[in-house]
Amino acid sequence: MTNPKFEVHQDWSTPGFDLSPIAGATGPFVRRDLLNAWHRHRGQDGTVLLVESAAALLPLFQDTTSLRFVGEADLTDYHSPLGASDAIRSLAGAFFAGVAAGTTVTLDSLPAEAATPLETGLVDAGIDIARDQYEVAAVLTLPGSFDEWLSTIGKKERHEVRRKRRRFEEELGPPHLERVSGPDALATFADMHRSASGDKGTFMTPDMTALFFDLHHNAGAVIDVLSSHAGDPVAAAFGFEDDTGYYLYNSAYSPNARSASPGIVMLASLIERAIGAGKTVFDFLKGDEPYKFRHGAQPRPLYSLTGTVQG
Repeated sequence: MTNPKFEVHQDWSTPGFDLSPIAGATGPFVRRDLLNAWHRHRGQDGTVLLVESAAALLPLFQDTTSLRFVGEADLTDYHSPLGASDAIRSLAGAFFAGVAAGTTVTLDSLPAEAATPLETGLVDAGIDIARDQYEVAAVLTLPGSFDEWLSTIGKKERHEVRRKRRRFEEELGPPHLERVSGPDALATFADMHRSASGDKGTFMTPDMTALFFDLHHNAGAVIDVLSSHAGDPVAAAFGFEDDTGYYLYNSAYSPNARSASPGIVMLASLIERAIGAGKTVFDFLKGDEPYKFRHGAQPRPLYSLTGTVQG
C-alpha cells in the first residue's frame, strides 16, 4: 500500500474535521468543537497531534511515553478517525511507522467500523496490536411513535413507566420538560449533580463544571430540565443532538423528589420528545447499566487497540 503524504499539526480549523467519520452515529464526540473543548480543560499534560492526509484525519494526543486519542475515555464516548477506510489505514500505517520505539499506543472507544482499518494500519506499521472489546454503548433505535416505543419495552417496564408517571403527577403535578440554556441552566444542572450521594456528588468539581459549560457554550451541548407543576426543577439532562439522534451525556435529579421517580419520568419525556422531533436514535452512550436495556437499548460494542512500538 502506498504511503500518503501527511502532516502533523495543531490547527483546529483544519478542514479535515469536515470529513465524515468512518464510524457513523458518533455524534459530537469525533468533532472539532468537543475535542477542542476537552483540550482546553483536560489536555495540559501533553500535546495534540492532528495527523492529516488529503483524505483522512487522526486526532491524537501525546505525552512523554504514550499516544492516544484526543479526549479521555471517561469523557469521550466514541472515537473515530475521519475519512474513508482505505485512507485511514494508509494514514495510520504511514504515521505510526515513524513513531519512536517504546511508545505505548492506546486507542479506545472505537466502534467496529473504526477499529478495523486502524488495526490494519497499525499492523502495517509493524506494531503488534491487541484488540479487545472493553465497553459497550447502549443505543435505542426509535420507532415512529411513543406508544410504539412503550409496546416494544415489554409489559413490566411499560407498566413501570406509566406507574411512575402517575406517581409523579400525584406528588408534583404534571411534569414539564423544557430546553434551557446559558449559565443559569448549567448552574441548575451542576447544583443538582452535586446534591447526589456517593461518587456522583463529587464529580462536578469547579474544573468539571467549567468543561461542561464550555461544551454547552461552544460544542452544542443542550440542557433539559424537568420541573414540577409548581415550576421547581427536579431533574436535568445534559446531552447532544444531531439531525438523527439524541445523545444522553449526563443527568441528575433532586434527592428531595426521589419518591416521585423524576429520573425515569425525565427519560421517558426525553424519548417522547426525540420521537416527536423525528429522531431515529436515542443513544444512552457508554455503560451497561440495566435500566438502559430495560428501556429498549441494544449494546454497541466498543473496542480498544493497544500495543508498543518496537525498535
